[in-house]
Amino acid sequence: MAKSVLIAPSILSADFARLAEEVAQVERSGADLLHVDVMDGHFVPNLTVGPPIVESLRKVTKLPLDVHLMMTNADAFIADFAEAGANYLTVHVEACPHLHRTVQAIKERGVKAGVTLNPATSLHTLEEILPDVDLVLIMSVNPGFGGQTFISSCLQKVAAARQMIDRRGSRALLEVDGGVKIDNAGQIVAAGADVLVAGSAIFSSRDYAATIAALRAAGQPASVHR
Repeated sequence: MAKSVLIAPSILSADFARLAEEVAQVERSGADLLHVDVMDGHFVPNLTVGPPIVESLRKVTKLPLDVHLMMTNADAFIADFAEAGANYLTVHVEACPHLHRTVQAIKERGVKAGVTLNPATSLHTLEEILPDVDLVLIMSVNPGFGGQTFISSCLQKVAAARQMIDRRGSRALLEVDGGVKIDNAGQIVAAGADVLVAGSAIFSSRDYAATIAALRAAGQPASVHR
């Protein structure tokens, strides 16, 4: 039986002067998770938030916190983000030379572990770690800034990732982040995505509930695997 795609608003595009209000609004509007982009200014050319913001978010929302660590030294912060209240901690294959150890460290903290691939990173890098992860995140823009345009060739990568996950019998969610809009959500879900991360598409809209509903509806005809 097909399951509705999950929608994860990215706070990178939210109004940080009204962050608690913005989070409450997307929660009321039907969001399934809250995506938190952590950027260190080194692995990616931007600097965003740290564990204190995650801790503050945990106090104001019941949504699962999907924390995406775009950092060269994610291992040093796993304990801090876990204690702050993250439900998912996702690290980059490109930044973690001892990926299995990193994933195990996340899971030992009672947090679900995810791995992320940048647009130019091969899916082959997932083969050895896939049995151990709860989430696979395919970046469909080069990470660092919100509001970028979806890289269309990533659709094939999403479809191939879907096949890999299913072939290995993994229960990992397949998440897509970058340039997700109402007009391409259907294609992304048809390719096999379980979770859509959307930042500017939601927070730049006048009606968060209508936009979240439209994103979900765009993927509704597709056969979602989870």
